[in-house]
Amino acid sequence: MKQLWALDHGLQSASKRMGAMYGITGPQRLVVRLVGRSPGISAGALAQILHVDPSTLTGVLRRLESRGVLHRRPDPKDARRALLDLTPRGRQVDELRTGTIEQAVQRVLARMPEDVFRAERILAALTSELKLGLNGSHGTDLDG
Repeated sequence: MKQLWALDHGLQSASKRMGAMYGITGPQRLVVRLVGRSPGISAGALAQILHVDPSTLTGVLRRLESRGVLHRRPDPKDARRALLDLTPRGRQVDELRTGTIEQAVQRVLARMPEDVFRAERILAALTSELKLGLNGSHGTDLDG
């Protein structure tokens, strides 16, 4: 658990540094990267990829749009949906290669290629377990 908490803290700290350096946080950068790879993606599809409720994504999308990074346009097939594209500024953010969280991840993975598959399996299993909810737990070290 110590390492998970440390990782979470490291991600939060790196996100703040990215915000100070580039004007975009880690979660915002992830949205930019995904929209850059799937121009015209809907907010709903993006929320599915990120495993979040669409309402959770609304604030991030609004901030990116207000900063001129993201552009929403109506879906010609369904006026209730918006499709997302990067603006020229958004494409610049998408092209950042240094000082980003994914650069740190890539450096670590490059040093430990034999551990990537195992780490991916562990993280997927942990994610799955957490999705089940905490009610199914079998007790903890904190139980008296």
